Amino acid sequence: MKRYEALASDIEASIRNGTLKTGDRLPSVRHTGSSRGVSASTVFQAYYLLEARGLVRARDRSGYYVAGGGLRDAPPETTLTSRPAEGPRALEVSDQVFDILEASMSRQVVPFGSAFPSPLLFPLARLGQFMAASAKALDPWRTVDDLTPGSAVLRRQIALRYLADGLPVPAEEIVVTNGALEALNLCLSAVTRPGDAVIVESPTFYAALQALERMGLRAIEVPTHPGEGIDLDALAQAIAAHKPTACWLMTTFQNPLGSLMPDAKKKALVELLARHELPLIEDDVYAELYFGERRPPPAKAFDTQGLVLHCSSFSKSLAPGYRIGWASAGRFARTVARQKLTTTLSTSVPAQLALADYLEKGGFDKHLRKLRQTLAMQQATFAQAVGHYFPAGTRATRPLGGYFLWVELPPQVDALEIHRLALERGISVAPGPIFSATRAFSNCLRLNYGHAWDAHSEQALQTLGRLVAEEAS
Repeated sequence: MKRYEALASDIEASIRNGTLKTGDRLPSVRHTGSSRGVSASTVFQAYYLLEARGLVRARDRSGYYVAGGGLRDAPPETTLTSRPAEGPRALEVSDQVFDILEASMSRQVVPFGSAFPSPLLFPLARLGQFMAASAKALDPWRTVDDLTPGSAVLRRQIALRYLADGLPVPAEEIVVTNGALEALNLCLSAVTRPGDAVIVESPTFYAALQALERMGLRAIEVPTHPGEGIDLDALAQAIAAHKPTACWLMTTFQNPLGSLMPDAKKKALVELLARHELPLIEDDVYAELYFGERRPPPAKAFDTQGLVLHCSSFSKSLAPGYRIGWASAGRFARTVARQKLTTTLSTSVPAQLALADYLEKGGFDKHLRKLRQTLAMQQATFAQAVGHYFPAGTRATRPLGGYFLWVELPPQVDALEIHRLALERGISVAPGPIFSATRAFSNCLRLNYGHAWDAHSEQALQTLGRLVAEEAS
């Protein structure tokens, strides 16, 4: 536990046991820092974390106070590592995934099952200004310069963000794509052939399963911990037993679990894969949405062999709908670029230039600070509401970033039936079976807390909790 987390934990315990009561003012940052022997930044981080959990509120020029309104307890955390069936498996998941997602695509439906945060969280009007300016001033030659790898100015901005995190990724290694999903699919195509087996987490993002199915690949599901990600011992055994061709993993705020692999574990993962010359396709679209002091480094940060194909995008952090992603594909960069050339050829030039200009003007980090704080506070409120409205036996993850909760319901509850009943009442959820090659996790839901919490969403969650309670009884 880091110092700010330990401090936050002590203060939270004082609030829970009644030592600090609603309306009480927390000690000043200077006093707390002096008494605990920590820096002011550590105290601020602790208070920020408590605010994100809904336990305290800041008042202008006055300090931090214990929040009112009656504190609720979040449900117990899910802590068990999954136990998927062993061995490669052919896939037939797309029809079920399409049916479930298609039924949820309506503005009238409460979007707990959505894969996207609220579009209202993003500076779309400001981005629109940059888009208009880039289109108006567009040099005609820009429409053909760097056609397949992408805009040189945008790739430079992406490379600078890598560099700020200590990763010296050359711009020439980056291929701009139509969103992260295209980057992931291009990378998968670059390192596999039909019939190959690919390591995935259990549970895993359903789009990974769909991509494997479409390319005629087989999935090897490996046990995964809801807090720390894939089990490395189990991964080593799967590699030795089944000789996979590649891995597709999310090491940071995994979808659907929200798990975050510790830095040391990411390093050990990369070293394990390097010993087997096994490429890692790293899906890293949520890394900017962290709630702690710093952005968690990707597995790419520990790659010395060029075996990590790092994929990300601006869709979840800045510009939904612009469909601008990228792959930093290491030794496979040229192959990925060729795959791009023979499929979609290029990505929208005005959108690339608009984002490059926005990044250069320095607005991104200011936007991200606000976005992270909003998501952290919404997670705290949402988790407490799940604890309040869902029946005994419910467990949930508490991710350190992103915008998903993985909720484990009492064992007798059928998540697919909950999906059907909720949809009849205008509420979408993402049932656990769509995140598994074997349609496991039948009593689990992925819930999205990335949309505004208001009376309507609270009523919807209360209804969802009642449906779960009725099924559990």
